[in-house]
Amino acid sequence: MTTDPGDIVWHDHSVSRESREARLGQRGVVVWLTGLSGCGKSTIANALDRQLNEQGRATMLLDGDNIRHGLCAPPAALVQEHGQEFADRFGLGFGATDREENIRRIGSVASLMASAGLITLTAFVSPYRADRDRVRGIVTAAGRDTDFVEVFVDTPLEICESRDPKGLYKKARAGEIKHFTGISDPYEAPREPEIHLRGGDDRTPDQQAAEIRQWLAERGVLG
Repeated sequence: MTTDPGDIVWHDHSVSRESREARLGQRGVVVWLTGLSGCGKSTIANALDRQLNEQGRATMLLDGDNIRHGLCAPPAALVQEHGQEFADRFGLGFGATDREENIRRIGSVASLMASAGLITLTAFVSPYRADRDRVRGIVTAAGRDTDFVEVFVDTPLEICESRDPKGLYKKARAGEIKHFTGISDPYEAPREPEIHLRGGDDRTPDQQAAEIRQWLAERGVLG
């Protein structure tokens, strides 16, 4: 088997992206919600998914915890079925390099879904700008410059920590979780997100989701 990347050739499909989008009556995009753990991004993404579904839109939601059950599972989840060597090589922890690969995999999958015409919603901490920019490059290289929509759910750390729905901040403060964003690892906020939501304000998740939906409608994503 060849190991030369030059021997891997891209094959064009007989059904174009434009044909898939025309059949669905919408544009495929990746809506990338980023922010601290507990900022509300998953709740907003689910509300947006529901609103779009009620409008008859074709969507898919990729959520951080769910992805870690399969595509980006940690080594401990793989070792029993695949063995230690496989688990060590392909399982992902939460260090900087593992986070980079986690986001790369998700970005590649999200790009494929957008290419199929789906409005693809993602909710990941994705703390590093370089990783998010890399995903933007993956998505736009496969389509248009407008296909990646970065949504910054900007909720102050103290509010996120006060919510702490999974008790993760408490464990991180106690030193039980290493590389926890906002406590022992940094979060690099987007400099110029397409959409900037102020978490912790008086609006409900449904209202914040509606802001994203309106933004998409105004730019022709919803047909």
